[in-house]
Amino acid sequence: MSKSILILVARILLSFIFILSGFSKLADPAATAGMITGAGLPGASALAYLAGLFELVAGLAVLVGFQTTIAGWALALFCIFTGAVFHSGTVAIEGWPEGALGWINTLNQIMMMKNFTLAGAYVLLATVGAGAISIDARRGVAQPALA
Repeated sequence: MSKSILILVARILLSFIFILSGFSKLADPAATAGMITGAGLPGASALAYLAGLFELVAGLAVLVGFQTTIAGWALALFCIFTGAVFHSGTVAIEGWPEGALGWINTLNQIMMMKNFTLAGAYVLLATVGAGAISIDARRGVAQPALA
Protein backbone atom coordinates (compact mmCIF):
# COMPACT_ATOMS: atom_id res chain seq x y z
CA MET A 1 0.00 0.00 0.00
CA SER A 2 1.35 3.44 -0.87
CA LYS A 3 2.50 5.97 1.70
CA SER A 4 -0.19 8.40 0.48
CA ILE A 5 -2.97 5.88 1.15
CA LEU A 6 -1.56 5.07 4.60
CA ILE A 7 -1.41 8.76 5.56
CA LEU A 8 -5.01 9.17 4.34
CA VAL A 9 -6.13 6.20 6.46
CA ALA A 10 -4.27 7.63 9.47
CA ARG A 11 -5.95 11.01 8.96
CA ILE A 12 -9.38 9.38 8.76
CA LEU A 13 -8.76 7.43 11.97
CA LEU A 14 -7.31 10.47 13.78
CA SER A 15 -10.17 12.73 12.74
CA PHE A 16 -13.00 10.43 13.80
CA ILE A 17 -12.74 11.03 17.57
CA PHE A 18 -12.77 14.82 17.29
CA ILE A 19 -15.48 15.12 14.67
CA LEU A 20 -17.85 13.01 16.77
CA SER A 21 -16.80 14.58 20.07
CA GLY A 22 -17.08 18.12 18.73
CA PHE A 23 -20.52 17.49 17.25
CA SER A 24 -21.64 15.91 20.52
CA LYS A 25 -20.42 18.87 22.59
CA LEU A 26 -22.19 21.35 20.31
CA ALA A 27 -25.44 19.35 20.43
CA ASP A 28 -25.40 18.94 24.23
CA PRO A 29 -22.64 20.86 26.05
CA ALA A 30 -23.94 20.19 29.60
CA ALA A 31 -21.62 17.29 30.49
CA THR A 32 -18.57 19.11 29.16
CA ALA A 33 -19.57 22.29 30.99
CA GLY A 34 -19.84 20.22 34.17
CA MET A 35 -16.31 18.87 33.71
CA ILE A 36 -15.02 22.38 33.05
CA THR A 37 -16.74 23.68 36.18
CA GLY A 38 -15.33 20.75 38.17
CA ALA A 39 -11.83 21.68 37.00
CA GLY A 40 -12.35 25.21 38.35
CA LEU A 41 -12.23 26.98 35.00
CA PRO A 42 -14.48 30.02 34.44
CA GLY A 43 -17.12 30.37 31.71
CA ALA A 44 -17.91 26.68 31.54
CA SER A 45 -20.79 26.91 29.06
CA ALA A 46 -18.88 29.17 26.66
CA LEU A 47 -15.76 26.99 26.93
CA ALA A 48 -17.83 23.86 26.26
CA TYR A 49 -19.15 25.37 23.02
CA LEU A 50 -15.67 26.62 22.06
CA ALA A 51 -14.18 23.17 22.73
CA GLY A 52 -16.89 21.56 20.62
CA LEU A 53 -16.34 23.99 17.75
CA PHE A 54 -12.56 23.55 17.95
CA GLU A 55 -12.82 19.76 17.97
CA LEU A 56 -15.24 19.67 15.05
CA VAL A 57 -13.28 22.12 12.87
CA ALA A 58 -9.86 20.66 13.69
CA GLY A 59 -11.15 17.12 13.15
CA LEU A 60 -12.58 18.07 9.75
CA ALA A 61 -9.29 19.81 8.85
CA VAL A 62 -7.37 16.61 9.61
CA LEU A 63 -9.91 14.51 7.70
CA VAL A 64 -9.60 16.50 4.47
CA GLY A 65 -5.95 17.42 4.95
CA PHE A 66 -6.38 21.18 5.20
CA GLN A 67 -3.82 23.20 7.18
CA THR A 68 -2.71 19.85 8.56
CA THR A 69 0.46 21.07 10.24
CA ILE A 70 -1.44 23.73 12.18
CA ALA A 71 -4.33 21.36 13.00
CA GLY A 72 -1.90 18.65 14.11
CA TRP A 73 -0.01 20.93 16.50
CA ALA A 74 -3.24 22.46 17.82
CA LEU A 75 -4.77 19.05 18.50
CA ALA A 76 -1.56 17.81 20.13
CA LEU A 77 -1.60 20.75 22.54
CA PHE A 78 -5.35 20.31 23.13
CA CYS A 79 -4.83 16.62 23.98
CA ILE A 80 -2.01 17.39 26.42
CA PHE A 81 -3.99 20.18 28.08
CA THR A 82 -7.21 18.18 28.43
CA GLY A 83 -5.36 15.08 29.59
CA ALA A 84 -3.51 17.01 32.29
CA VAL A 85 -6.44 19.18 33.43
CA PHE A 86 -9.38 16.78 33.20
CA HIS A 87 -7.93 13.28 33.50
CA SER A 88 -4.86 13.41 35.77
CA GLY A 89 -6.55 13.56 39.16
CA THR A 90 -8.55 11.25 41.35
CA VAL A 91 -12.30 11.22 40.85
CA ALA A 92 -14.42 11.32 44.02
CA ILE A 93 -18.18 11.25 43.58
CA GLU A 94 -20.10 11.63 46.83
CA GLY A 95 -22.29 8.65 47.60
CA TRP A 96 -20.67 6.30 45.10
CA PRO A 97 -19.38 2.93 46.36
CA GLU A 98 -15.60 2.60 46.66
CA GLY A 99 -15.51 -0.15 44.02
CA ALA A 100 -17.22 2.06 41.47
CA LEU A 101 -14.83 4.91 42.21
CA GLY A 102 -11.88 2.58 41.64
CA TRP A 103 -13.27 1.73 38.21
CA ILE A 104 -13.93 5.39 37.40
CA ASN A 105 -10.38 6.34 38.43
CA THR A 106 -8.92 3.56 36.29
CA LEU A 107 -10.99 4.78 33.34
CA ASN A 108 -9.83 8.36 34.00
CA GLN A 109 -6.19 7.23 33.96
CA ILE A 110 -6.78 5.41 30.66
CA MET A 111 -8.32 8.60 29.24
CA MET A 112 -5.23 10.57 30.24
CA MET A 113 -2.94 8.01 28.57
CA LYS A 114 -5.18 8.07 25.46
CA ASN A 115 -4.90 11.86 25.27
CA PHE A 116 -1.11 11.79 25.58
CA THR A 117 -0.86 9.01 22.99
CA LEU A 118 -3.07 10.96 20.58
CA ALA A 119 -0.87 14.02 21.15
CA GLY A 120 2.06 11.98 19.83
CA ALA A 121 0.08 10.95 16.77
CA TYR A 122 -0.85 14.57 16.03
CA VAL A 123 2.78 15.70 16.42
CA LEU A 124 3.71 13.01 13.91
CA LEU A 125 0.95 14.15 11.54
CA ALA A 126 2.11 17.77 11.86
CA THR A 127 5.64 16.61 11.10
CA VAL A 128 4.95 14.42 8.04
CA GLY A 129 2.09 16.50 6.64
CA ALA A 130 -1.21 15.52 5.05
CA GLY A 131 0.24 13.49 2.21
CA ALA A 132 -0.60 13.54 -1.49
CA ILE A 133 -4.33 12.84 -1.04
CA SER A 134 -5.28 16.08 0.68
CA ILE A 135 -6.45 19.62 0.17
CA ASP A 136 -3.00 20.80 1.25
CA ALA A 137 -1.41 18.85 -1.64
CA ARG A 138 -4.00 20.13 -4.14
CA ARG A 139 -3.29 23.70 -2.99
CA GLY A 140 0.43 23.15 -3.51
CA VAL A 141 1.27 23.46 0.18
CA ALA A 142 4.75 22.12 0.67
CA GLN A 143 4.95 19.13 2.93
CA PRO A 144 7.15 19.58 6.02
CA ALA A 145 10.77 18.72 5.34
CA LEU A 146 12.03 15.79 7.36
CA ALA A 147 15.64 15.97 8.50
